[in-house]
Amino acid sequence: MRSPSYSVMPVRGLRSLVVLVLAAGLATAAPAAQAQPDDGNATPASPATAAAKPYMGWSSWSMQSSKYPGLNPNGDYSYLTEANVLKQTDALATKLKRFGYEYINIDAGWWRNYAWTPEFDEYGRQKADPVRFPSGMKAVADHIHSKGLKAGIYLPVGLEKEAYGGGKVPIWNAEGCSTADIVYDDLRTTNGWDSAYKIDFSDPCAQKYIDSQARMFADWGYDFLKLDGVGPGSFKSGENYDNVADVAAWQKAISATGRPIHLELSWSLDIGHADDWKKHSNGWRVDTDVECYCNTLVSWENSVDDRWDDTPAWTRHAGPGGWNDLDSLDVGNGEMDGLTKAERQSYATLWAIAKSPLYTGDDVTKLDSYGLSLLTNREVIAVNQGDAPPARPVTPSDPQQVWASKNQDGTYTVALFNLADRPASVTADWPTLGFTGKAAVRDLWNHENLGTHRNGITQALPAHGSRLFKVTPRGDALTWTGIEAESSANTLGGNASVADCAACSDGHKVGNLYTGGKLTINKVVVDKAGTYQIKVAYVSGDARSADVSANGGGATRHKFPSTGDWSTVNGVYVPVTLKAGSNTITFDSGSGYAPDIDRIDVPKSS
Repeated sequence: MRSPSYSVMPVRGLRSLVVLVLAAGLATAAPAAQAQPDDGNATPASPATAAAKPYMGWSSWSMQSSKYPGLNPNGDYSYLTEANVLKQTDALATKLKRFGYEYINIDAGWWRNYAWTPEFDEYGRQKADPVRFPSGMKAVADHIHSKGLKAGIYLPVGLEKEAYGGGKVPIWNAEGCSTADIVYDDLRTTNGWDSAYKIDFSDPCAQKYIDSQARMFADWGYDFLKLDGVGPGSFKSGENYDNVADVAAWQKAISATGRPIHLELSWSLDIGHADDWKKHSNGWRVDTDVECYCNTLVSWENSVDDRWDDTPAWTRHAGPGGWNDLDSLDVGNGEMDGLTKAERQSYATLWAIAKSPLYTGDDVTKLDSYGLSLLTNREVIAVNQGDAPPARPVTPSDPQQVWASKNQDGTYTVALFNLADRPASVTADWPTLGFTGKAAVRDLWNHENLGTHRNGITQALPAHGSRLFKVTPRGDALTWTGIEAESSANTLGGNASVADCAACSDGHKVGNLYTGGKLTINKVVVDKAGTYQIKVAYVSGDARSADVSANGGGATRHKFPSTGDWSTVNGVYVPVTLKAGSNTITFDSGSGYAPDIDRIDVPKSS
């Protein structure tokens, strides 16, 4: 799950603490569709074949990284042992396998002792620590497979410094090649912890080294590899931290083994290289570690709550073959998780609707009844594993949010979130889904039909609470009136100006909305007075806020989630109160920076 580290690893998130650890992220597994263990003779699989659905399973990192009493009795990150992995394997097979969980992912440290000293074989490849894994990694994979599950393993990207051996270590099955041939002469470093030398793929020996590692994992019977510290990402940028060539080499090497191995990348990957990650891997971590590196596994503020802000930009990149990885889902152990019940449900809800891989880092042997109900709710799992696209926010990134996706049968999956620190009501308006009138509502967490609701549904939610519904429209499709932001009928103020925009609906947008920049859209005509859900199409490479008002009245400040870059258009719905006849709607940057506005669409009836 988390971002890994080798010799020295920063405790992630916004923390700059440095921790001695081979910090790893989760190596998880392939899709639930591949429930039966491989026999080692499978034909090569493309990325799409290997990840038809988000994978489900377990990862060791959350318990390795925690300071919770008793988890790491032999020092930091000492939880990772053969005995503990087998214990979790047996528990997952008994409790979770029938619900689709199938990967057992061994994270960072399997080749390092408790002092974090690594072991390598005569070819510079990682070698299991004999104290942690006395039976060896193949025997562990064999046991995992005997339970009808899949085995995952972990590596940091690059050639680990300790494997270099003065450049004299030979490469397996590559006559004349040594570690001196596969890295740059200046021994420049790479990955999120600078714990490895950057591999120079201009020399054919470099691919041979990756081939040798992939062959070793395939021979051991592993089905999943988490490659950690990958850049651009992992809080690093620049040429030395560009590991696209490494990822491509790993995909090539895995294919050559003839064994389907799911390739997962970690952590906080650069969205500017999303096409590379999609081309060469099956999943990518979009954020920092979810773990808090504290006396629980996670905490809401560090950094579960970050995902509501950081996921929307990535949503369009997820689909069969590759998924946005939100990190470990630690909702099953109650007090050890470090979350309230409301937070645990919201955490699980977002992971499900975003179609993140569902892999828990909890102690599966100690799931409490509430945690087990969250991890095994078949209706919620069906949302995650189904054919609908990932949900996206249909309202701004304010404390009260609505996320939705349209299912193939014409129904909608709708999630309500109250991210505020106090109770609040949240409303899902049917016009934000594209229809008006009535709809049948089913509560997916509680398996309960809530009857028919007209024009929307409002729920009172606790702090950090959520609800998850299936909505079946019974009303009529809405019709809309579109107004371009750059129309000459509108009024621009401050720095606001019209700019070209290839992705925008009419090839233009209004930008430079900063420090007083303002766009007023004039002649917004409706038949009758009321509150209307106005769809705002916008472009924003980062999350930005704007004050939205109608007819010169009081403004409401809304935060618009990032669209991922400055060439992608997304849309959210903003409520505005309009009078019958002609109105004005203003987007004001205030003292900050607002998104660029493409257009608005106004429903023809309220």
